[in-house]
Amino acid sequence: MNIIEGFKGFALLGADWVMWVLVCLSLISISIMIERVIYFFGKRTNIQVLGKELAAFLKKDDFKGARELLDKRKGVAAEVAKAALVEAERGPDAVDEAASSELIVIKSRLERNLAFLGTVGNNAPFIGLFGTVLGIIRAFHDLSLNAQGGASTVMSGISEALVATAIGLLVAIPAVIAFNMFQRRIKALVGDANALTHTVMSGLRGNGN
Repeated sequence: MNIIEGFKGFALLGADWVMWVLVCLSLISISIMIERVIYFFGKRTNIQVLGKELAAFLKKDDFKGARELLDKRKGVAAEVAKAALVEAERGPDAVDEAASSELIVIKSRLERNLAFLGTVGNNAPFIGLFGTVLGIIRAFHDLSLNAQGGASTVMSGISEALVATAIGLLVAIPAVIAFNMFQRRIKALVGDANALTHTVMSGLRGNGN
């Protein structure tokens, strides 16, 4: 059996299994979206208020009070600033290094499973198109076996095959939207963390540390 006959046999399986693959990818994508929304919701913080409160403690050289304040706050910025304050007595350079290291670790947690969403968003339309091609091949094969059916046989098969492309787009579009939204949120959280770190460093330099 040559390669063409082998692929033909595979193609005659039709697009049904491709659609099931897309459905599974969609369910996984939705579960990731829900999990990430809940995760990011728990990372909310008012960076303006927190920055002012933190600066007030640092002006008084009250590092213990500053750490207790950050312990009570949730969010990426508070976690990074707390890691920075651990190195407060070693000076601004040590604070900057500690904050950068903590931010790298936290950012990897923020980006967890987002690569899957990006991959699904980029490739689901091609998977759907692949299913459509398989469906069209099967439609013409069915026509060859039932020439009396004419164009109606082909059109019926093609219309079913095109559903795979539609499902591919239906899976891809929400994944792309969610991926871009989460990326923007991560960028905002990282920006808040950097701003609060600068508040810590400014407070230390102002106190002569």
